Amino acid sequence: MTFEMAKNQLTEGTEMSDISIAQAAKKKPILALAKEKLGIGPGHLIPYGHYKAKISLEGVQALRNNKEGKLILVTAISPTPAGEGKTTTTVGLGDAMNSLGHKAISCLREPSLGPCFGMKGGAAGGGYAQVVPMEDINLHFTGDFHAITSAHNLLSALIDNHITHGNALSIDPRSIAIKRVVDMNDRALRSIVSGLGGPINGFPRESGFDITVASEVMAIFCLATSLKDLKSRLGKIIVGYSLKGDATITASDLKAEGAMTALLKDAISPNIVQTLENNIAFVHGGPFANIAHGCNSVTATKTALKLSDYVITEAGFGADLGAEKFVDIKCRLSGLKPEAVVLVATVRALKYHGGVALDELTDENLDALEIGFSNLKRHVENITKHLGLPCIVSINHFTQDTEAEISKLVSLTSNIGVKAVVSRHWELGGEGAQELAGALTELMGKERHEHRYVYDNETPLWGKIEAIASKIYCAGNVTAAPKIRQKIEKISAEYPLFPVCIAKTQMSFSSDPKLLGAPTGHTLEITNVQVSAGAGFIVAIAGNMMTMPGLPKSPAAERITVDDNGNIEGLF
Repeated sequence: MTFEMAKNQLTEGTEMSDISIAQAAKKKPILALAKEKLGIGPGHLIPYGHYKAKISLEGVQALRNNKEGKLILVTAISPTPAGEGKTTTTVGLGDAMNSLGHKAISCLREPSLGPCFGMKGGAAGGGYAQVVPMEDINLHFTGDFHAITSAHNLLSALIDNHITHGNALSIDPRSIAIKRVVDMNDRALRSIVSGLGGPINGFPRESGFDITVASEVMAIFCLATSLKDLKSRLGKIIVGYSLKGDATITASDLKAEGAMTALLKDAISPNIVQTLENNIAFVHGGPFANIAHGCNSVTATKTALKLSDYVITEAGFGADLGAEKFVDIKCRLSGLKPEAVVLVATVRALKYHGGVALDELTDENLDALEIGFSNLKRHVENITKHLGLPCIVSINHFTQDTEAEISKLVSLTSNIGVKAVVSRHWELGGEGAQELAGALTELMGKERHEHRYVYDNETPLWGKIEAIASKIYCAGNVTAAPKIRQKIEKISAEYPLFPVCIAKTQMSFSSDPKLLGAPTGHTLEITNVQVSAGAGFIVAIAGNMMTMPGLPKSPAAERITVDDNGNIEGLF
């Protein structure tokens, strides 16, 4: 099936899967496209087949004197379990900007295999706003996640090996802070006992697995700006504490950072692919958006800014997590300066926040939409007031949305002084997001805005947590057990300038996923706190956060297969 035939079928109402559309795309060889769109020759590109490549670090360095374009953040309201289309909007908006004569690049995170085979499916966009080759991006891609997994697990192996061979550093096995990782949802690995079978297999201890995107190595990978910086950050990873509790043991104490960097030396170069409309997109890195900062790599973002007029990037989950961490962590640590924010909203998500059950979201319900609008309003206030950035709302259009619901949402948004634009990029590609692109460039043309941080660097750790909780979450109180408060005071003294990354559910402004809409006065309980010394931030855990997801009752993996010709099917 040709790309035109696939697009005609979708326009005529015939349901097409994302992978069918992607496989029908007319892709251009990536080396030729990079030369055409970016002016980068093959000498600075590392090809991975015909349609994906890396820009070498030498190529990145060669761009250092280029003028930088404008940075646009795409974030979202608090999502339904299926997500609301940030990636699709990022891609569609990038294509729209290019179709209007601007030079624009989309910057995305690499998808994790866990969600791909779990509930959400693939994460390369959808409909006619996708990056391709979709199957490669969603599966093994250029091997970055495998390299990160290997580097992390090498450190884990070195820890156990050091203790087995005499434990010269006097590491307390009970204090080991590093689990192993695998890029898959597997609840059976959350809590395990390793080293069984006698002394030949090491020593028994309780441990477990995290998913790869939860690894501190992933967070470091996305914040590092060079191989030297990467190696330095890896060496600072805290692996545990001494038996007497008077010494912090790091990866550099185990002489691990050199070999870990060797495993990551190719992965750190940013990846480029193309959209369905043959525009360049960077897809690089992918840390969790709750226990880490949830953004693509600093290297990819900065490189894209040197190559374009506009860079459109995304931050994971709702704006209370993604946008706040994008500004307070990624921008603070990298010097990036966003110009504007696109807040993605859907009618179905607002009805969900208005109390409608998941299986009834396709039914028109104007009352629930108005009730759920409180969630969108809160996000807009946070973006404009606390982050100091201009905001435009992109209504990601679904076929079941009624005209009455769309009209109601546009009116409600106008009443709070923000423009809302219906965007049909899923159905029409870049053409369907041209109105959004025009409104966004008009918004950025009015005046330049300087982003604000939610808290100052010098604020003590507890104060940083309280600032986010009160300003962004509208919590009435923050609590922690005495032991946790003592730990927070100790960490605050040792790392006074580190930003904080609050880990909580993405489903609510609170730490309770069932508390929808825009709750106020709730209590945020901090249940644990840990230092990501290499990444350069402190993780404060609110409620019960899992770092190893499980598969749902009917996982996406059950619907994925390969036909006799080697074509992958069922990957959405």
